[in-house]
Amino acid sequence: MKAPRAVVIGSGFGGLAAAVRLRVMGYDVQVLEALDQPGGRARVFRRDGYTFDAGPTVITAPYLLEELFALAGRRMEEYVQLVPVDPFYRILFHDGSTFDYVQDEERLLAQIRAMSPRDVDGYRKLAAHAERIFDIGYTQLADQPFDRARDMIWVIPKMIALESHRTVYGLVARYIKDERLRRAFTFEPLLVGGNPFTTTSIYLLIHWLERKWGVHFAKGGTGEIVSGLVRLLGEMDVPVRLNAPVERIEVSNGRASAVCLEGGERIAADVVVSNADPSYVYTRMIDGAHRRRNTDAAVARKRQSMSLFVAYFGSTKTFPDVAHHTIVLGERYKGLLNDIFARKRLAPDASLYLHAPTRTDPSLAPPGHEALYVLSPVPNNRAGIDWKQQAEPYFERILEELDRRVLPGIRSTVTSPSFLTPDEFEHDLRSVDGAAFGLEPRLTQSAYFRYHNRSDDVAGLYFVGAGTHPGGGVPGVLSSAKVLERVVPRPAHPAAVPTMAGAAR
Repeated sequence: MKAPRAVVIGSGFGGLAAAVRLRVMGYDVQVLEALDQPGGRARVFRRDGYTFDAGPTVITAPYLLEELFALAGRRMEEYVQLVPVDPFYRILFHDGSTFDYVQDEERLLAQIRAMSPRDVDGYRKLAAHAERIFDIGYTQLADQPFDRARDMIWVIPKMIALESHRTVYGLVARYIKDERLRRAFTFEPLLVGGNPFTTTSIYLLIHWLERKWGVHFAKGGTGEIVSGLVRLLGEMDVPVRLNAPVERIEVSNGRASAVCLEGGERIAADVVVSNADPSYVYTRMIDGAHRRRNTDAAVARKRQSMSLFVAYFGSTKTFPDVAHHTIVLGERYKGLLNDIFARKRLAPDASLYLHAPTRTDPSLAPPGHEALYVLSPVPNNRAGIDWKQQAEPYFERILEELDRRVLPGIRSTVTSPSFLTPDEFEHDLRSVDGAAFGLEPRLTQSAYFRYHNRSDDVAGLYFVGAGTHPGGGVPGVLSSAKVLERVVPRPAHPAAVPTMAGAAR
């Protein structure tokens, strides 16, 4: 008998990881990607000799990638090379002081001591608390399904003990008194779409996750991880079909039975796994008659994350003193975040993340040049900002700040610039409201309260990616694919997976 067919919608990290795991489980798998290259948010822009990673640039918990290759009997090192980054981040404060966030505790404590001696013991207590959160929130829960109320009930006492009702900023402020250090240890929720002043302190697990496994970068760029996974899938007889946007998920007798592409092609499926934004899938791809829980009204009540303005550009000179990852914090912190998340207005100031990958891999730019990427959190498209008018002047404002604080002379050396705005998140990446990370990671939109990995409305439909449990960030997205192994039924007649020896090398 033929093995059942699984169709994966989207080839971001979640979709590719899901395809590997489903294939190993014994499904006949096909991946459908709407864009002209794989990767989703992790796609690559190449032009004029520069290579720009469009999305994720920080790789943590590399074991999650190693697992995928090991499941197929391969070694990750044969497909992609990860190298550690030190410091993890260089943080530039408005007053001109700097802080290097590093893995080594003694170096970390020495910097804290130099900046605020009274906070050394406070940081030790904060790190211990973050480790306890990590042991529960990540080690025990990241790859567990939360689609039944009882899944949540048993963990509530642990969450109370960990003070999960507090926000990230609120918990850090309990231990740390220096405002600069409070900002240094609370910006990380922004990497998964959350406001440190409203995001549950569960997300402090990111701090310990980075301390535990470090921060890494893929030689050749993050896109090389995508290429490695696509190559692995090819060896496993899993096609990744490009320019294949799904328009509709067909439901028969309450069960997903096929996907229909734009243009009318129908592809039958026994299982459908979506790496697309669940808000978009429920409201645009599934007829309302099949949605008892995730109705249009229910989806509209959810709070989508903020969006991003990302500029990619080269420089005809290099900046050897710049760190691989730099966080450029403005004078305002809470006020700026309120503008982004609550007031939904484009603020006159900004805090920035600057990515300089040529610090680690000079091959990403022509000789003597720099490939750069600067990201600014901005309101999602519910703000009504006209990005066709605002993108250029906003980039000029960012360049002025970079020129003044971290890249002196950059404005006269910029070449090959391009932008990614909330409009591209909404239209090219099919994210509702142009949100960059799906739902905002508040306590009321985490775990059981987030979109479930197993659809409540349609049997045989599953979700991976930032919009579902456990949430955004590369570790969260890869962990969402692990959840599938607990909720997708094992095939009665599994398809054989090609062995190492039989794979096309």
